[in-house]
Amino acid sequence: MLEISFAGKTDVGRKRSNNEDIFAIEPNLGFCLVADGLGGAAAGELASRIFLETALDVFGQADSSTAAEVSKKIQISFNMANENILKHTQINPAHKGMGCTAELMAFYEEGFVLGHIGDSRTYRYRNGRFMRITRDHSLVQDQIDKGVIAPENARNHPMRNVIHKAVGIDNQVELDIVKSKVLPRDQYLLCSDGLTDMVEDEKILRALKMDLTLDQKVEQLIEMALSAGGRDNVSVVLLKISNILTN
Repeated sequence: MLEISFAGKTDVGRKRSNNEDIFAIEPNLGFCLVADGLGGAAAGELASRIFLETALDVFGQADSSTAAEVSKKIQISFNMANENILKHTQINPAHKGMGCTAELMAFYEEGFVLGHIGDSRTYRYRNGRFMRITRDHSLVQDQIDKGVIAPENARNHPMRNVIHKAVGIDNQVELDIVKSKVLPRDQYLLCSDGLTDMVEDEKILRALKMDLTLDQKVEQLIEMALSAGGRDNVSVVLLKISNILTN
């Protein structure tokens, strides 16, 4: 059984008039998430909301105690949210093209399962080492992988917001699933690209290393994105494994 501390926040940013991001921390249901809406105006915001409401419904069913059970719930959440968004756009053609990127992390006795799609990200900070555990489903990431673009040039690339996977865009949703056991003192960061487009990984790591509470670290990360220009909505969920209890 895991003892986990959580903190989270979302901010509209300095350039946008509405917030299409959403975050949720649901320790009683055993999950947390960040979703970033696509489609403009109210449509993107609605897609994120549909994703959250679907996850709440799925995880509100019977408890899941194994990695396989948690993984199944994550897959069902993404599939059902995809169907729900597509059904909405059929009824409301003006919202055609809406969808969302998403990070959905759920927990079992020894670790977590993460569902990932799009260019929102999840990072792990463990024993001084900071690493991204997701891969962006984006044009720029594909070009980085092929050696066409240097990683340090990705943040300001004119095509940085072009993604090729999201919830609610295609009939079938293809997400990445990450499974891992955890260690005491691990920190995990789920965030929208409103953070990572504005703040370099090295600066994010510096914030996580600070002797601050989780809430203060979240505030620090949001403020860093805003101070760098706040071009987009920014959402952050930060969690720390406090302990691993054995029966």
